[in-house]
Amino acid sequence: MGYPFAPSMPQIVGQTNGTQYIFRSSVPGVQVTFRTNDAWATINPRLFELGPQRIHFEMRDIALDFPGAGEAKGAVHLEVLDVTRPGLITAVIRRSTIFGGKNAIFVPGGETMVLIEDSIIRGNVGDSVDQEHGTYINGTLVTHVRNSTWYGQKGWIDVASGHQLKDKAYLRVYENVTVANLPGATVPSAMPLVDISAFGFTWSNNLQLKRVPPAQDVRDSLVDLRTEIVYGAPDHYPWNIMVDPGWRMPANPLGALDQVYLSVFQNTLVDSFRSEPHVFRLNMQGLGVEPGTPTVIGNEQTTRAQQRMVSLAFNTRGTLRRAYTNEGWTYSDPVLPPEMQWVKDRDAFIRHALGLIGR
Repeated sequence: MGYPFAPSMPQIVGQTNGTQYIFRSSVPGVQVTFRTNDAWATINPRLFELGPQRIHFEMRDIALDFPGAGEAKGAVHLEVLDVTRPGLITAVIRRSTIFGGKNAIFVPGGETMVLIEDSIIRGNVGDSVDQEHGTYINGTLVTHVRNSTWYGQKGWIDVASGHQLKDKAYLRVYENVTVANLPGATVPSAMPLVDISAFGFTWSNNLQLKRVPPAQDVRDSLVDLRTEIVYGAPDHYPWNIMVDPGWRMPANPLGALDQVYLSVFQNTLVDSFRSEPHVFRLNMQGLGVEPGTPTVIGNEQTTRAQQRMVSLAFNTRGTLRRAYTNEGWTYSDPVLPPEMQWVKDRDAFIRHALGLIGR
């Protein structure tokens, strides 16, 4: 069933602790569609000055078809701001299909945990081609994605365009996720399919990456682990995210995985129009932040020994030459010491990452 409008939500300030905002179909498992050409169409809980409160948002069995929503920051925009610990925003998107907005999903930074499962994110329609993405998750606490697909990032013939999935959460967990640059509103994007922060933790299993030829020169990385911009509150991170004078990588980094920012990619499958030179790129940590900005400086001036980040890839296969670039501490199919096998266990990895920041 389809409805030719989008819900409108008021701006809410004040005591709403424990409130749940739920959009769902009246028949579980059967999607209801909201469809409109309105330029500002969005699902947008607008909650401000929440402090230590806890709020839950859920959208399930919903399809959003907003092809004209070039003004809305997100077809789903989780505009929940000014939350302080121990406050927390939990958001669940389940069995949903999302199209529209400058970003199909936009999540501002904050004390937010997002779960997306059994869903399809099929593109955006904005006009600022380098700053808009299929999904843009800022400096949040957790992104957990299961059994979901991203495609249709709006591309431009003369610009490399944005990313399908841009995710800067402290902890990212991807299970059975497909990300493709199959075109949406225009041509395929030439950018990396997945753009995530190297700061923090990533655990992935059965990530499928699909790339068709774009109109521009393609960027080599499929998954970019970036360090050029700082996202998230400082207390989201247990250690300095810049080069630390007191840190040197131990002689055997594989025996020190509990002391570093860590990304683990298991069973990644690449299906590309070409033999990709590499899949993952782990950028180098920098020396500090340019005053008044979140931009990191000095990345190109640091040494490998100063880095506090490690990335591991197991069973990476498909149309590729190698798993990683030559930068940083990266390992393809390493033999782990017995005491480090926990990094391949999802729940143990999550407990470790969140335990480091008392969450």
